[in-house]
Amino acid sequence: MDGARSGNEAAGSARREPAGAGEKLADWADGRLGLYGLAKANMRKVFPDHPSFMLGEICLYSFIILILTGIYLTLFFEPSGVEVIYHGTYTPLNGIPMTRAYESTLDISFDVRGGLLIRQIHHWAAVVFIAGMLIHMMRVFFTGAFRKPREINWLFGWTLLMLGIITGLTGYSLPDDLLSGTGIRFADGAILSIPIVGTYLSMFLFGGEFPGHDIISRLFPIHVLLLPGIMLGLVVAHLILVFYHKHTQYPGPGRDQKSVIGMPFLPVYMAKAGGFFFLVFGVLAFMGGIASINPVWAFGPYRPDLVTTGAQPDWYLGFSEGLIRVMPGWELNFWGHTLEPGVFIPFSLFPLILLALGVYPFVEAWITGDKREHHILDRPRNAPVRTGLGAAWLSVYAVLLIGGGNDIVATHLHLSINAITWFVRISFFLAPVVTFLVTKRICMGLQRRDRDKVLHGRESGTIKRLPHGEFVEVHEPLEQDQLFTLTQHEQNPPYEIGPLVDANGVRRPVKPRQRVRARLARVMFGSESHIPKPTAEEYKELTSGDHHH
Repeated sequence: MDGARSGNEAAGSARREPAGAGEKLADWADGRLGLYGLAKANMRKVFPDHPSFMLGEICLYSFIILILTGIYLTLFFEPSGVEVIYHGTYTPLNGIPMTRAYESTLDISFDVRGGLLIRQIHHWAAVVFIAGMLIHMMRVFFTGAFRKPREINWLFGWTLLMLGIITGLTGYSLPDDLLSGTGIRFADGAILSIPIVGTYLSMFLFGGEFPGHDIISRLFPIHVLLLPGIMLGLVVAHLILVFYHKHTQYPGPGRDQKSVIGMPFLPVYMAKAGGFFFLVFGVLAFMGGIASINPVWAFGPYRPDLVTTGAQPDWYLGFSEGLIRVMPGWELNFWGHTLEPGVFIPFSLFPLILLALGVYPFVEAWITGDKREHHILDRPRNAPVRTGLGAAWLSVYAVLLIGGGNDIVATHLHLSINAITWFVRISFFLAPVVTFLVTKRICMGLQRRDRDKVLHGRESGTIKRLPHGEFVEVHEPLEQDQLFTLTQHEQNPPYEIGPLVDANGVRRPVKPRQRVRARLARVMFGSESHIPKPTAEEYKELTSGDHHH
């Protein structure tokens, strides 16, 4: 036997081919970086499959396209505020004084091969990037995917949204056309409204009195280097945490807090992701080819004494402008100083409205006191208060977006701009309340329908006549997987303070924050915020006899 084994080993070693160059390189890299163990642990990682999970991929691919097109544009753009006289391809502007930044933008649009297409792809990608981030965050919010252990990843996403908005502002300000210059003037007015230090900040930013000559050259490195670098680091950290924590999944049979049902990252998910990237790139290229966006030649170069008719920022900054447009023009004068609360208050509300979205996961965790890990998503209907709050936040955003374009709405719909302004002022306080109540009621109705479906089955559409003449519809019992999906959610009792007096008649000290927590817990998770899901006893009682007609 030993002789035979030795013979086989000798034959096997003789047949073994020498390692190729690629294998040697892989062995060399693995010996120094440990790539094989890392790849083995993560390349076969299972990811669940659901259409809503593609929202995050759209954000990632749009960001990659932004970097690629931005590098191309950087090769031709000159961030200079030096004044020149234009003599170029676009004859309507010949002989007009403008900055070198605006002239180079015209050159990119009309003289650089593919320049206008790349410009428009870049701008459309920015719009889609921020829209994708907002919708992605709303999906995470409504399904409760921000809960432990993903709070830090939520903050990463929220920071990316904020940086994306700021990067968009700096980006469309670079061409120095009349529209972007109006936006910069708007930002300067908001900075000047800051008490005490506003004037100093404006002088420092613009290098003197507005508009100065330094703003474009200062915005350029911020837009192409500083902010994208920070965002790239956050994107990498965000993806690392997604791998580390494993992906959330929607409730269903076989899915729990420990197991994930889906496809492996390599090769299935990687192949789908690659195809989806080119699909997103193709759609953005198609939009850039047929849909004009930011036609700077139509606005002309910036002049401080002019404002474009119907000047509007990109949609993601429209609500900040809406805050200032509908705010009463309050002004306070005392001791020789002027305060502009009519500008400073809405300027302060802009980050506070976004901050409310950022801190919510920590507020909910404090109210519930839940320290468990959550990898199964909530159905939005099963968290009516959270869903209502998210819808209310979106309603504020939408109302202020109308306020930011009140002149456009007025001219296109032939309405009074004053009527629109007062509508926005009233709706700013009324719309979120109404939206919250309506959304909560819809969620409660959907919960009640789920309860009835579990107990009575689904409607089959078959009508049956009973012996005494009554006509009823036949209900069919649900499958086990459907029953599980409709009843798997938890309905834990809310946090309570407990009796204020102990068994010895001594009054317990209760801190104000405990009282606030208990009240919020009753509102969010009390008996009026959910429909009790059917118990096993109720289900057996109704299904044991001929209750499903």
